[in-house]
Amino acid sequence: MPRARLAAVAGKLAIADKGDLTPNQLKTEVLSGLTVALALVPEAVAFAFVAGVHPLVGLYAAFIIGLVTAVIGGRPGMISGATGALAVVMVALVAEHGVEYLFATVVLMGIIQLLVGVMHWGKFIRLVPHPVMLGFVNGLAIVIFLAQMSQFQVPGSAEAAGHGMSGGEWLSGMQLYMMLGLVALTMAIIWGIPKVTNIIPAPLAGIGITAIIVIAFGIDVPRVGDMAEIKGGLPMFHFPQVPMTFETLKIILPYSVILAAIGLIESLLTLNLVGEMTGKRGGASQECIAQGTANFIAGFFGTMGGCAMIGQSMINVKSGGRTRVAAITAALFLLAFIVVASPLIEQIPLAALVGVMFMVVIGTFAWNSFKILFRVPMTDAFVIVLVTVVTVWTDLATAVVVGVIVSALAYAWTNARRIHAKTYSTPEGAKVYQVQGPLFFGSTDGFIELFDFAGDPSLVIVDFNDSRVADQSALQAIETVAAKYEQAGKRIQLRHLSRDCHKLLTKAGHLMVDSDDDPDYEIAVDYGVRTGILGGH
Repeated sequence: MPRARLAAVAGKLAIADKGDLTPNQLKTEVLSGLTVALALVPEAVAFAFVAGVHPLVGLYAAFIIGLVTAVIGGRPGMISGATGALAVVMVALVAEHGVEYLFATVVLMGIIQLLVGVMHWGKFIRLVPHPVMLGFVNGLAIVIFLAQMSQFQVPGSAEAAGHGMSGGEWLSGMQLYMMLGLVALTMAIIWGIPKVTNIIPAPLAGIGITAIIVIAFGIDVPRVGDMAEIKGGLPMFHFPQVPMTFETLKIILPYSVILAAIGLIESLLTLNLVGEMTGKRGGASQECIAQGTANFIAGFFGTMGGCAMIGQSMINVKSGGRTRVAAITAALFLLAFIVVASPLIEQIPLAALVGVMFMVVIGTFAWNSFKILFRVPMTDAFVIVLVTVVTVWTDLATAVVVGVIVSALAYAWTNARRIHAKTYSTPEGAKVYQVQGPLFFGSTDGFIELFDFAGDPSLVIVDFNDSRVADQSALQAIETVAAKYEQAGKRIQLRHLSRDCHKLLTKAGHLMVDSDDDPDYEIAVDYGVRTGILGGH
């Protein structure tokens, strides 16, 4: 990008981040909000179908969650609403217990997210490694793709089967061919429209053109109205109609925890992505509180809940939306569409929605991961594949947790093998071990194996200048080495222990004395005090 253009973009971002809205910027924010609202309609309806609930449940979720997070969210420019990542988890709950339990689950989900925000736990998103991110994204894309298969069933049978991939009657013959053709047409339009114009969002153009063709030629394919009649109106307060018992809590709590985790993970990942694009970081804890507040309120208005939407947030940022005005405008426009344009939504062919979701899948999947698998360390490649598979078979939150644990264990194993020592003898006849590498629970066995307890001279010096004593296991390893030299009738001296090691020694109840040859550090003595085997010069 030319420097002049880069400077201009940076200037606009700086103005937007300060909150100084010029008439020009305000116009850009409003138009960006309109663009996002138009793109939200088909996705909210599609995600509602995935979850097995009425389309208005998804549309109201997009409005309420989008509005609340726009006002108090941690990153201006982010868009939130009903998402596929949450919908695929909700479908089992709705199918087994009914939609009222979903509303109660969303309320509890909001409470959990609020607690995470208050406890400032959102900062732990930085511990998610990049291979886990890739696996997460790929798994999400596959899950969304598989969820669309239910749209190729006869609407009535698919609904009876809980929108699953089995148990329903599949489309066949000319109706199936027309469905596939319209899906392909929608995808082609979404791909080609940006090359011609950016006036309207490509997903909206794909749905609109496909719907016009279906309506004009009277093509017999399933439509939104075939599954449920959409009646526009304002969302009404609705207390979840579930028994207030411990049994109800046992049903909704597991789903609430999973949904809260998935929602926060996706929201915080989006927060980081938008922050990178706009050059300003967002507040992770504030975003957690915003998501929790939004879902808590949404549950009492009979919606399916949601989280940040990566795709819609990217549309907003690329359309020029940088402040809260764009996201607030998007939510208000969406409500207007629900109230005024609901009859038009009923005419949308399901093939158009499937086409939109397939394009979301294509855009979400990290295709470069196929090349990365053969260029990164084997452990990272394994984590990418593992997280992808676990995401498909279980859920996104479990997959990310598994990926982080495996990555952490791999890191610990790698560092455990780094422990080694250089040795030399002093003119006085003492043997010096210069320990190199971190000393922690994973490397303690290797540390102990460094020493020749039987063959070493009467004085052994262990120099930690190039090492780091990290935990209680490391301290115990040092004591083990000291004990072995004591049993051999030899003396050991420790040098260059770091200050954080001193703190560990103090907490563990070890005593410390100054070292004459090492005034900036101290010698850890435990056996030395008790047995005399440790000492300074």
